Amino acid sequence: MPRSLLGQGHPLATVDEQLRILRPSGTFRPFHESLASHGLHPLTRTGIDVLQINLGKMCNQTCKHCHVDAGPDRTEIMTRETMTHCLRVLEATGIPRVDLTGGAPELNPHFSWFVEQIRHLGRHVIDRCNLTILTVPRFKTLPEFLAQHRVETVASLPSYLPRSTDSQRGSGVFDDSIAALRRLNGLGYGVPDSGLLLHLVYNPTGAFLPPKQASIETDFHRELNNRYGIVFNHLYVITNMPINRFLEFLMRTNQYDAYMNRLISSYNPTAAEGVMCRSLLSVSWDGTLYDCDFNQQLDLPTRPRHIADFDLDLLTTEPIVTGLHCYGCTAGSGSSCGGQVAP
Repeated sequence: MPRSLLGQGHPLATVDEQLRILRPSGTFRPFHESLASHGLHPLTRTGIDVLQINLGKMCNQTCKHCHVDAGPDRTEIMTRETMTHCLRVLEATGIPRVDLTGGAPELNPHFSWFVEQIRHLGRHVIDRCNLTILTVPRFKTLPEFLAQHRVETVASLPSYLPRSTDSQRGSGVFDDSIAALRRLNGLGYGVPDSGLLLHLVYNPTGAFLPPKQASIETDFHRELNNRYGIVFNHLYVITNMPINRFLEFLMRTNQYDAYMNRLISSYNPTAAEGVMCRSLLSVSWDGTLYDCDFNQQLDLPTRPRHIADFDLDLLTTEPIVTGLHCYGCTAGSGSSCGGQVAP
C-alpha cells in the first residue's frame, strides 16, 4: 500500500508519485542514454557477491535523509519463513557475504537466530547498525553477540560534531553513538589486527555531493580519536539518493532540479561500470527481489520477483532496472553501500 512520506500528507505521497517525478523528461537526460554513450547499456550483473537483506522498516530513529522512510511507526518486518528462503539460497549458492539492513535490522525478533544460521553456513555477515540501538536497555548484550559471531559492523555517523549529527539523525543521537562506539571499541571492534571490522558511514547533510572519501576519512580518524579516543577501520561516503525523505526535502526546499542537474553533470562512466547492483541482490522484508536497496524503496523489482523463486542464471542475464535516481550512484566518485566506487 502506498504510504505518505513522513506520514504528514505531503504532496509527494506515494511511490507512484516519486516515480513520476523521477521519470525521464525533457528536463533531464535519461540514465540509460548516459549508459549507452559509454557502451554500458543494458547494465547486467557480473555475479552475486552480496545478498543484501532488509529485515524490516522498523527503526528507533527517524533520520531526515532516510531513503527507506524507516521509523518507530513502521510495522513491516521479515518473517522467519522468508528468512528460511534466504538461507536456502545461501545453501544452494556460493554467495559469500550477507548484508543485513533495515530500518534497524536488530529490531527484527529473529535477528540473532538469523545471524547464527548464516554464520553456520560459513558466510560473512554485515550488520548495518545505527549505533543508538546498542544503547537501548533490552539490547545491552548485542555488542557481545556481534563480536562472538565476528559480525562486521557498518555504523552511521554523519559527523564527528554533535550538532551536525543531531540535526540529521535526531536530538541526543551523537552522544548515544559515541557511547556505542566506545562499547564496540572495548570489545575490539575497529582495533587493528582484531579481525572485528567497524566501518562508519557519512552522508552529506544537504543537497550536495560528498567529499572525497580518503580525505574525509582522515579527518574522522583524527577527530574521533583526539576528541573521544575512538578508533574504526574505514569511513564510507554515500551520496544522498533522491528518494523518500530526501526527495521530500529537495521538493520542499525547491532544490530538486538543481540537485538532479548536479548529479547528472557529475556522471562518471567508471563509477557506472562498478555500481553495486552488478554484484549485489537486494531482498525486501517480504522477500521481493530488487537489483539494489534504492530500487526496493521505489518498488522496481527484478526477475524472478521473489526469493522463493531464486534463479541465479536469470538474475545474471536479466537487465538491471535503472532510472533517473541511478545518477546518485554514478556521480563523481560514485556511491555504494561500501562507499565510493571510483578513484
